Amino acid sequence: MFRWRIARAIALLIALAVMTPAAPPQQTGAADFKDTTSLPEGRMGARVKSALEAMASGNSDRVKRFLDADCDKSFREMFPIEEHLGAASRLYSDTHGLDFFSVRTFTPERAGQTVVIAKDRLMDGWWALNFRFGPAPDFLITGLGFNSARPPLGLVEPPLTEKDALGEISVLMAKLKKAEWYSGTVLVAKGADVLFADAAGEASKAFHVPNNLDTKFNLGSMNKMFTSTAAARLVEAGQLSFDDPISKYVDETWLPKSITDKITVRHLITHTSGLGSYFNETYDKSSRDLFRKLEDYKPLIKDEKPAFTPGERFQYSNTGMFLLGVVVEKVTGEDYFEHIRKVVYGPAGMTNSDCYEMDRPVENLAIGYSADPGNPYKWQNNLYKHVLKGGPAGGGFSTVKDLHKFALGLLSGKYVSKPMLETMWTDFKGGRYGYGFQVSQGPMGKTVGHSGGFPGINSRLDIFVDAGYIVAAMCNYDSGASTLVGKIGAILARIKK
Repeated sequence: MFRWRIARAIALLIALAVMTPAAPPQQTGAADFKDTTSLPEGRMGARVKSALEAMASGNSDRVKRFLDADCDKSFREMFPIEEHLGAASRLYSDTHGLDFFSVRTFTPERAGQTVVIAKDRLMDGWWALNFRFGPAPDFLITGLGFNSARPPLGLVEPPLTEKDALGEISVLMAKLKKAEWYSGTVLVAKGADVLFADAAGEASKAFHVPNNLDTKFNLGSMNKMFTSTAAARLVEAGQLSFDDPISKYVDETWLPKSITDKITVRHLITHTSGLGSYFNETYDKSSRDLFRKLEDYKPLIKDEKPAFTPGERFQYSNTGMFLLGVVVEKVTGEDYFEHIRKVVYGPAGMTNSDCYEMDRPVENLAIGYSADPGNPYKWQNNLYKHVLKGGPAGGGFSTVKDLHKFALGLLSGKYVSKPMLETMWTDFKGGRYGYGFQVSQGPMGKTVGHSGGFPGINSRLDIFVDAGYIVAAMCNYDSGASTLVGKIGAILARIKK
């Protein structure tokens, strides 16, 4: 639930349900593809052109004409027309249209697919449009899916000075504001120095309250960083071991001992326990008011069973990280929330971060919104979907300023030692995830942090460990922050050394 990533990989017209997923992107520069910068010949090319025109129109009538004229009946009837139009609307909102660049062929060949590469008009991102066509002579579209694409080979962006890069970021934010694409805040820093910060959109659409740099946004899964940091502190203090079976701390009112004997603290913090998510059918049918303290979640967790032998592989797990919070609470003898305030928020001066209870009047707190073209208000808030109070796995609130302070606290050794950070910031099982932190390698070296998402929530913190930059974005829409941080990272990577 807290890892509902609303990424740039979008399934137009819900068509990916019937398509073979595209192969995962390889490292940039791997010459396994070729771009031909001309449309397919004949009917296929006309269908591709029509699809791009429909998506760039932002007009439901034009999308309907595309579905009727260019798509096979089975494709049209796969889902109700409202769902087709809704997906097309979301795609337009995220791109403001796509412009054809090439047809991409691969080695080895991808049978049955025609892959079209296009560039979006809003963020200048590269997209792969995966078409499937019916038989000749009509070549009606039978499948159409979208995912982010590698840039064309040989494409080199000009280098920038830091001043120029910040100028590009400022221009980008102005563009996103004008398009009303982004609702939230963003901060770019180099070490302790804030280089750029901005806010856009509204914290409350009902009362038209604008967002500002002190607005509190939902973190989604980013709370996992705080829980993991607290656990790592206990390990360094000798109060806990990563190799402890969790049966030492998690009693049978949570899970049977036959399960907890086989799961270690390390399994929880690295998402290798095999456990899943407590956001299940029981949660869906329950009153949100029932879940405030950690122990309130026992009915949601007690019937879980690992999907595989603990330690075997990476599988993202809200239940696992929640139980890590239970371990922290047991070891310290303190309420989990109080402990996080004391050892994470307090040392860094994070005065606007907490797991606030949503039935209380918390000042300057953003309400989450999802686009809903079908209702007269065009938006739907997430108050009746989200948890009443966040916890170890996610759902708390913070600000971009506080996330910057948290990043500085990590880098300065305020929480744990550098050797412990190295452990936490190393990919543990090939899932680009360490100990409570997402980790990756890119043009600027190592990047660590976390993202979070849910209907009406999207946040991301990237700490560019080697380059010294910190980028945080928090959004009260389904998507935006992760894409924005990714784009800013790409701009910063062009700064000449």
